[in-house]
Amino acid sequence: MSQLSEQELVRREKLSRLRQLGINPYPADLYPVSHSSKNIKNNFEEGKKVIIAGRLMAIKLQGKASFAQIQDSEGKIQVYFNRDEICPGEDKSKYNEVFKKLLDFGDFIGIEGELFTTQVGEKTVKVENFTILSKALKPLPMPKEKDGVVFDAFTDPEQRFRQRYADLVVNPQVKNVFIKRTKLFNAMREFFNNAGYFEVETPVLQPIPGGAAARPFITHHNSLNIPLYMRIANELYLKRLIVGGFDGVYEFSKNFRNEGMDRTHNPEFTAMEIYVAYKDYNWMMDFCERLLEHCAIAVNGITKATFGKHEIDFKAPYPRVTMAESIKHFTGFDITGKSETEIREAAKKMGIAVDDTMGKGKLIDEIFGEKCEGHYIQPTFITDYPKEMSPLCKEHRENPELTERFELMVCGKEIANAYSELNDPIDQKARFEHQLKLAAKGDDEATEFIDEDFLRALEYGMPPTSGMGIGMDRLIMFLTNNQSIQEVLFFPQMRPEKKAIELSDNEKVILDILKLHKSMPLIDLKTKSDLSNKAWDKGIKGLTMHKLAKVEKTDDDLIVEML
Repeated sequence: MSQLSEQELVRREKLSRLRQLGINPYPADLYPVSHSSKNIKNNFEEGKKVIIAGRLMAIKLQGKASFAQIQDSEGKIQVYFNRDEICPGEDKSKYNEVFKKLLDFGDFIGIEGELFTTQVGEKTVKVENFTILSKALKPLPMPKEKDGVVFDAFTDPEQRFRQRYADLVVNPQVKNVFIKRTKLFNAMREFFNNAGYFEVETPVLQPIPGGAAARPFITHHNSLNIPLYMRIANELYLKRLIVGGFDGVYEFSKNFRNEGMDRTHNPEFTAMEIYVAYKDYNWMMDFCERLLEHCAIAVNGITKATFGKHEIDFKAPYPRVTMAESIKHFTGFDITGKSETEIREAAKKMGIAVDDTMGKGKLIDEIFGEKCEGHYIQPTFITDYPKEMSPLCKEHRENPELTERFELMVCGKEIANAYSELNDPIDQKARFEHQLKLAAKGDDEATEFIDEDFLRALEYGMPPTSGMGIGMDRLIMFLTNNQSIQEVLFFPQMRPEKKAIELSDNEKVILDILKLHKSMPLIDLKTKSDLSNKAWDKGIKGLTMHKLAKVEKTDDDLIVEML
């Protein structure tokens, strides 16, 4: 356990004192809350009896009477403590001792009282009785305010994400992001349900990682003695359900990809995928833009949302641009009918880093990503992708080199991907086999597995189907003006927290000297430390073990360097 701060030690002393007084600081019994802070303010009645509970966030002691502030899940409310109201008898210890000396910011308390309005018009609860519900042993990172200026605000992103529980308490605006996130999911679910589609669940642990090109997390099932993969996508399972006779299925799925992390990627993320029988990608485009318009209004009340310096309007309809048109517009190069070699040479001339492992589809993807993608700020459908880029997508009805696919671009990022789904089992098998060849060439994004069971399902017959996937984390970023995916995840993945190294007295003595010189002969450092041989040996070994210093041999001396 790390060393306790002075405040933490004081709080533990208060905890002991409460127990000595016969007060349980963590009672087990139900507390009969009758009102929230929001409910009180919205339906205020002078003299009404209420029971509230929450965190103690501010205290203003004024002798026999004091004011405080309670924060619950819906906001804050002022409370008024009067000694003689709380302690009508001779014994005033509950006010003088418990309230004034043993309560701290962050403690959870329950309050029974009566509503009244102060002389300055503040809606307040006059306390008749209070109960300690949970003693907080660690002080909250509360911002301080003086003369309208805020100091020590809890704003460091790393600390906020690591300690989201504290972030939510001291930065109430953060909670609004997650309220909007839930509104988004509810709105989307409502839209699908009203359309008659069915919400389902599919496996997270899969024998074959399919449905996307991504590196999976691998685990092992002891009982079956087989490797299993954390889901990278749920596409192939949802299509199996369409084969099974459902007309429309959707799932909000937790997916996992063992890849890099940045402002728009987390190894665990939430996707929504929907598949509807007897539809095509043209229908899905209409459906998608109506869906997002509905969701934007549900989350923000209007179709417009601000993201950075851009104002985005999710009102349907959205422009439709083919992949070939986009590349030609921004680069002057027409990919139509070009060979892999021609496209590779064109990419090189554009200054795009490419190599021989990249197939035709990957090369086109790189060109689009580098030269085109970032230009699409307002919602725009990019359509008709080359076949090599879409191994699960149906061949275009007018051009066999293309597929019936679209991606929805917003602020230069993809937020939706949709197909007229490939339902020809022979063509599907050939596409899978082509992916294996690309993987053998070194394309790390190509699929390395053929899902034979999925092919068997297709052989039973799948009706014409359109499917769409939406990155839910990325979508809520756009709807709440957050540039980082970590801001819209309660608990984003973080690097392990560095633990403070506790040094011995001998180690501290040596390190303090070394800090002044950075590097010095071992004999001089030992002399300056004035430690016994035994103490010196322990101290220098400890510093090298903690990787705070190293000892190096030169031609004529031993040198100690600070790391």
